[in-house]
Amino acid sequence: MRILQINLEKGWRGGERQTLFILQGLQAAGHSVGLAARCGGPLAKRAKEAGIPILPCRGTADLLRALWRVRASFDVMHAQTAQAMTVLAVLRPVLKAALVFTRRTAFQSGGRPWRQRWKWARADALVAISAAAAAAPRDLGLEVQLIPSAVQPMLPDPAQVQALRARFGLDGHRVLVTAAALSPEKDPLTLIEAVHQLRQQHPDVVCLHCGAEGAAAAGARACVDALGLQKHYLFAGFQSQVGNVLAVADVYVSSSRFEALGTSVLDACLAGLPVVATRVGGHPEILLPDRGLLVPAGDAAHLAQRLAWVLDHRDAAREMAERAQAHVRQEYSVPAMVERYLRLYRGVVSN
Repeated sequence: MRILQINLEKGWRGGERQTLFILQGLQAAGHSVGLAARCGGPLAKRAKEAGIPILPCRGTADLLRALWRVRASFDVMHAQTAQAMTVLAVLRPVLKAALVFTRRTAFQSGGRPWRQRWKWARADALVAISAAAAAAPRDLGLEVQLIPSAVQPMLPDPAQVQALRARFGLDGHRVLVTAAALSPEKDPLTLIEAVHQLRQQHPDVVCLHCGAEGAAAAGARACVDALGLQKHYLFAGFQSQVGNVLAVADVYVSSSRFEALGTSVLDACLAGLPVVATRVGGHPEILLPDRGLLVPAGDAAHLAQRLAWVLDHRDAAREMAERAQAHVRQEYSVPAMVERYLRLYRGVVSN
């Protein structure tokens, strides 16, 4: 099959990582692939390094022109973002390919519901990465197939791990790690308060917060200063080698208020870490019934209590982490995800 993936995001986050995984898996299976991506963006750069043909686009207008040029060149066009699906919906009458859209967010869609339904219904197949991401289109009466995101093992570099420990003074501490942008939906303020409470009985705890700057950054730093946590809540910035970060951790924690799935939680599970996360989005799908600990979003006291349990019950926490690791290896592998998409593609092309 000839399959075009479409993703014009400017940065590198979970959706871009999944787009590259799909492209590499399809290519390895012998299919002809292409990528419409933003000029000079990290996704285009990494895909090019992997030998994947690129349709470079500066924005929506470029994408419209590019898709018009290749309208008869692909069997499947797969939109990986809402923006890309909008363009495909507009061009639907002239495109020869089957259209697929993967919804990677769990936010309620803004605007008028009939407009969202019209757009999503232009796809021959609508995919969601979790039940939470599928809820909005299902509420509009649309059929949705669940294909969760995937993760790959990320082997740490011992020298870089030691450098991280030295840089942040982690030796002699029990380390919590979170990987999340400093944005409101990730709710760093609740995690900071939870760490403050946790340290009352566990003074050796340090939290390493890895993630890009965002709208909540100033408030988070001010909260750390106000609570006197400067040596115990450390901002590490965006870390490209997540495996090294997970290797310094005793526990992984997510305080997000919204998550479509939670690939950072998947990464932590695959690395064998016990996980404490909010009961939102896809977190329950990953961690229930007995693969992790869940807490209500925004509840710092409950979050602190669950983190304390993990620190105080090392053997039970390790067994919990081992169950999660085995589950993620089986259900969230890249080959499993690619095979699910291939079955979907074959179905829409044959119809």
